[in-house]
Amino acid sequence: MQTARKTKVLIVDDHPVVVSGCRAVFAGDRSVQIISAPNEREGMKAFRQSKPHVSIIDINLPGVSGYELLRKIRKEDPEAKVIMFSVNDDPAFVVRAVELGAKGFVCKGDDPKSLVEAVHEVVKGTTFVSPQLAKSVTFSSAETRAHPAGHLNNRELEILRMLAKGRKIAEIADALDLSYKTIANTTTMLKQKLGAQTHADLVRIAVEFDI
Repeated sequence: MQTARKTKVLIVDDHPVVVSGCRAVFAGDRSVQIISAPNEREGMKAFRQSKPHVSIIDINLPGVSGYELLRKIRKEDPEAKVIMFSVNDDPAFVVRAVELGAKGFVCKGDDPKSLVEAVHEVVKGTTFVSPQLAKSVTFSSAETRAHPAGHLNNRELEILRMLAKGRKIAEIADALDLSYKTIANTTTMLKQKLGAQTHADLVRIAVEFDI
């Protein structure tokens, strides 16, 4: 008798309790095999090795964010199915994830069944955003556009987030595989776009608006 193929789910999250919780949610589903990684670098390695059917990525990973991992995965495999996972239910986060190619978005505060539903829906080729969050996104287009970072591209947002965490230009260049000059030039452009006079102003804006 042929054994049914398992659905491989990669979870990239640096909190062991969260990963354990996800494993518990899928414990009763023998058709799912859970693989985990704690950060962007290990997550990319696990993605290449295990070739998961679905990847669940925490947005707020240490170092390089989950958005950057999503971008790298989609660049390597445009057909990759990714669900973003976050404690933040700000509609702007959902919009950004979708722009980068995510097929689903689940908040950590949602009913755990939402994560199971999201995985099964995305595996089938559809998309999933929890109903309440989808409603918020629908009615927040104006607010999202009004966000000070709403007119920044994904690369600029990633660099701004890393600057806010105290990363130096050389460190950001290394993490994103870009040149020092590119990061320095982007930092200058960020100051112009956000009306910041100094590096400290950029950090303040990023912190105030939880970028």
